[in-house]
Amino acid sequence: MKRIISTPNAPAAIGPYSQAIQDGDYIFISGQIGIDPATGQLADGLAGQAHRVFQNLRAVAHAAGG
Repeated sequence: MKRIISTPNAPAAIGPYSQAIQDGDYIFISGQIGIDPATGQLADGLAGQAHRVFQNLRAVAHAAGG
């Protein structure tokens, strides 16, 4: 059974897709960008954006139970 995963702790999906989909034991997480979901602003610099991407991925994984 498929389940849509969504959290306000990562940027909202823009377009006809979800932040993640769970299908059985598998979770498929969409690509992320370095936007802070609280402010809607892109993080400063490459290192800041990379850090934010991993925070966003962690938030989606956490929402999925990971």
